[in-house]
Amino acid sequence: MTRVAAFDCGTNSLRLLIADLDVDAGTSDELVREMRIVRLGQGVDRTGRIADASLQRAFAAVEEYMDIVGQHDVAEIRFCATSATRDAENSEEFVDGIRERVGVTPDVIDGDEEARVSFSGATRDLPPLAEPLLVIDIGGGSTELILGRSDGTIVEAQSLDIGSVRLNERHLADDPPSKDQIRAAIADIDAELDGCDVDPARAGAVIGVAGTVTTLAAAVLDLSSYDSALIHHSVLRPDAVQGAVTTLLTMLVEQRKALPYMHPGRADVIGAGGLILDRILRRTTVASMLVSEHDILDGIAWSLVTPDPSDR
Repeated sequence: MTRVAAFDCGTNSLRLLIADLDVDAGTSDELVREMRIVRLGQGVDRTGRIADASLQRAFAAVEEYMDIVGQHDVAEIRFCATSATRDAENSEEFVDGIRERVGVTPDVIDGDEEARVSFSGATRDLPPLAEPLLVIDIGGGSTELILGRSDGTIVEAQSLDIGSVRLNERHLADDPPSKDQIRAAIADIDAELDGCDVDPARAGAVIGVAGTVTTLAAAVLDLSSYDSALIHHSVLRPDAVQGAVTTLLTMLVEQRKALPYMHPGRADVIGAGGLILDRILRRTTVASMLVSEHDILDGIAWSLVTPDPSDR
């Protein structure tokens, strides 16, 4: 049994997982799972830089997290940063600040690595499903599509430069967004998918992960609060997802914030993220999507004890 701390810093959120991992049994005893919306990638698509305010939000969250880590006897730490940090010309400022606060150098992982680790985290506790498995990981700055098998083997993977924050900043300026803005966002998504090497139609089963997907699951399930236990391994029909996205796009941001399951920091970008999921699901042939609360954060944790995700 090894106690690890995993950090995942994306375009929108910064998350921490502390868990006891048993490699031989393949089990995880989760001790801490925390999420803060820091919006590290705010404006990066437009300016090419991480804003000072975004850096300060991220650093404050990391300092809070390190207080939590200090309360546990952690043997290994890994900090991964993804799309916003990859794209920013001042990423070294972020890397230096994290190294100073965490004591490890953050790994600014590329799209291929992001896809691999996400697949590893998402597919460890699945029921039997038709293969190949398609994992959809929608982040703030990028979306990963990964086809693979239940033993962890990756068949095809690609990281697309569309995410909930990036797409919202590019296209959905009005509140609520206009029909023309929505059409422009859809055209952007479809263009990315048209050029993608991973064909969603090949999937035997679809697993959706990360905050956009889990929040949409809460919407479809009409939850009175965000409940991870009810969301994890819930099953959503594509038409139900489409209906939830359409409804959310007609609402003001303040109305979305008032929804009992909605994190306030996700309310402005959930429509853009939902459009990405809807357009991907339209290209599949499956009757439903399985939702998983386990994702890249879990994959980062397991990478500390099993560097090869197929070594299970």
